[in-house]
Amino acid sequence: MATIVSLHAHPDDESITVAGLLARSADAGHRVVLVFGTRGELGTPVEGALAEGEQLAIRRTSECYESARVLGAERVEFLGYVDSGMMGDETNDHPWVFWQADLEQAANRLAAILREEEADLLTTYDDHGGYGHPDHIQVHRVGRRAAELAGVPLVAEATSNREMVLEFTRRAADDGTLDEMMQPTDEGPLEPPSLPDDFGTPVAQITHVLDAVPVIDRKRASMLAHGSQIGPDHFMAAMPDEVFALAFGTEWFVVS
Repeated sequence: MATIVSLHAHPDDESITVAGLLARSADAGHRVVLVFGTRGELGTPVEGALAEGEQLAIRRTSECYESARVLGAERVEFLGYVDSGMMGDETNDHPWVFWQADLEQAANRLAAILREEEADLLTTYDDHGGYGHPDHIQVHRVGRRAAELAGVPLVAEATSNREMVLEFTRRAADDGTLDEMMQPTDEGPLEPPSLPDDFGTPVAQITHVLDAVPVIDRKRASMLAHGSQIGPDHFMAAMPDEVFALAFGTEWFVVS
């Protein structure tokens, strides 16, 4: 059996990007390990989700363990950095955030886990972090370097099928399925959310596609485990089952 180490920027990223891969791998008897660069300290909690005085980082840490249980992951680790915030935020410049981490230092922290686990596969993100979040970009950089240091034979960069996402978003805008994803304009009508030009990966560059539908209920349960971020009214929680399967039932990778 193989060992898969899955690197992520924040708690809940594993649910959205690779939960299907992790659940199916665990079901097949492979060892699954989750590693997070940060504890998602700068996330915006769902209103009323935190008890008075409860720290978001502590809540999100506990949510990681519940998500791991749902997916069948056997170990959860944190690299010890702090959430950098969205690209362009002043927090990007704070010395302790993941975005500012020394690449060799961070990569060596991860490489130690990879060596200990004798990892056969490391999952990271594509080179622009899917949508340009600084911590996601750092996952790509740190993951690539750590794989080199530890001699991991395979690296799978989780990505999105750019053409499919754009088409899905267009259709959702047309039929109103995902109204909560849409932003009101000054004129009143709703528009689909804008996507960065470099969002995802062209289909011609994608090497592997995974069907997550057989474990789609666990993928949703993994998302819902992160209740401080994904409440019952969140669009991902509120999607009808068939729409959720369409939106999240396929996972794409560039493997090298």
